[in-house]
Amino acid sequence: MTSLEGLVIKQQSGFFTVETAEGPVICQLRGRLKEEASRRARKDDEDRTDLCTIGDRVTLTLLADGSGTIRKVHPRRQVLSRADTTGGRAVAVQGSEQVIIANSDQAVFVFAATRPDPNPRALDRLIVAAEKGHIPAIRIVCTKIDLLDRAEAERIFAPYERIGYPVLYTSTRTGDGVDALRAMLTGHISVFTGPSGVGKTSLLNAIQPGLGLRVLAVSEATSKGRHTTVHSELFPLEGGGYVADTPGIRSIGIWDVEPDELEAYFIEIAPHVAGCKFPDCTHTHEPGCAVRQAVRRGEITRERYNSFLRLRKEIEETYEDWA
Repeated sequence: MTSLEGLVIKQQSGFFTVETAEGPVICQLRGRLKEEASRRARKDDEDRTDLCTIGDRVTLTLLADGSGTIRKVHPRRQVLSRADTTGGRAVAVQGSEQVIIANSDQAVFVFAATRPDPNPRALDRLIVAAEKGHIPAIRIVCTKIDLLDRAEAERIFAPYERIGYPVLYTSTRTGDGVDALRAMLTGHISVFTGPSGVGKTSLLNAIQPGLGLRVLAVSEATSKGRHTTVHSELFPLEGGGYVADTPGIRSIGIWDVEPDELEAYFIEIAPHVAGCKFPDCTHTHEPGCAVRQAVRRGEITRERYNSFLRLRKEIEETYEDWA
């Protein structure tokens, strides 16, 4: 039997399509792999997580009928995860971690300039999830700039550019930014997500005919049957690389972030923490708080600081419930 290395590009109902040097192979997980993971979880009382998902690098055994058995999932460099939000929770600290994608090179978060109006708090939540997962590059795409004065669109997203998150302004009607987006995605494994109605499908169709419709079909099918069917897929790009859509923003809950850890995922807040008078400063009310001083000086925007406070409160309340 032949041993092959490959990339998981599709996951559906316990079957995994693995792209290998010899072409795609449809696989299942080796029984012993699942048993060992289950035994470790029971022994260590670990939270549950996905053994294998899109983006994972795996070793498989090619069987005589052309199918395969995954016998090893290689360590992940980075992940984008969400909490199990059963019950409407936006944050979770125990239970099931759902790994949306492993080993993604970049996260591309898509928001419209208008119709619908951008929601910075939703964007901040996504950025925290990406920073927590150690995704190397986080980028923002602003769509529908033909519907709003360009200067106004840039005003909305300028705070993110100032702290180091590049923003690309696009319009499928005028073609602005489409070539730049295609170049941004080519050669990478990219997470591509944003709220409904922002024009993700049209944008993906613009960079590669039919791509957006394929992504939309998978996203809708997964949303309708998410309790019975898991369907995740990496879609190949003509110039090289892959793009994957993720579940909608409302279903991406923050996974396993402690209250005192959150500051590390707001990259403009983190450098000021060492200057706080108290080592356990919550940055909410304490005297000598360097973070609050930075807000007053305008080095941290009031909007991002308020977003930090709201999310910290959610996390604190969740930990209190688990205590």
